[in-house]
Amino acid sequence: MSNRELAERLVAAVPANQPGLFNPWADRCSFDLPGNGPEEKLHRLSAHLDCEPRFILCGEAPGYQGCRHSGVAFTSERLLLEGAIPRISAPSGRLTARRLPYSEPSATIVWKVLKQLGIEEQTLLWNALQMHPHKPGNFASNRTPTDAETMQGAPAMRLLVEAFPQAKVVAIGRTAEQLLGRMGISTAGQVRHPANGGATLFAQQLEALVANMR
Repeated sequence: MSNRELAERLVAAVPANQPGLFNPWADRCSFDLPGNGPEEKLHRLSAHLDCEPRFILCGEAPGYQGCRHSGVAFTSERLLLEGAIPRISAPSGRLTARRLPYSEPSATIVWKVLKQLGIEEQTLLWNALQMHPHKPGNFASNRTPTDAETMQGAPAMRLLVEAFPQAKVVAIGRTAEQLLGRMGISTAGQVRHPANGGATLFAQQLEALVANMR
C-alpha cells in the first residue's frame, strides 16, 4: 500500500460532522486560507507517512494551534513554514489568516527532542483521537476529549499500527495510554505529555525508551 493510499484509508476511518469535534481532513476551518483545505492537509499527512518507522508516537488529540491547521499531529504552521518537518515540503505561503503563524508549544518540543535523539526520520506522529475537541462556540480552544469521543479514534489507530507492524508504539500522555490499553495494542511504554510543564520529563523518558530499544 502506498503512503497516499494509507493516508486516504486513515482519513476515511475518522468521522466527520461530529458536534464539538473538528476533522482536519474533512471539515473546513474559517481560520484557514483557501489553499489550506482538507486536500492539502491530506497531502501533508501522506508525505509524513512516507517512511519505514521505528516508532509511532501517539498523543491525545489535535490542538487549535497545531494539527487543526497542518493535518499532521504535533505539527504547526510555523514549523511547516520553516521547513522543519521531515518529508514535508515547506508551503509557498501562509496556511491561516492569523496575523502571525500558529505555533504550538508541544509540537515545537516534540520535534526538537526527536531531532536531538536522531529519530526524526524514523518516527510517525498520530493522535488517539484524530479530531480537534474544542469548547462550544470557540474553535480557538482545546478541551480534554471524553472517553466516548476518544474511542472514535480507535479504527484509524488500529489501521496505522497494523500498517507498520515493525514500529514500536509509544503513548504520549494518559489519554493515548488508556486508548491503546483498551484496544489491546502493545506499547513500548508511556511518556509524559510535553504540555503544561512536561517538556523536560517528556524528553528524559523518551530518551530512556529509545536507548533501551537500541
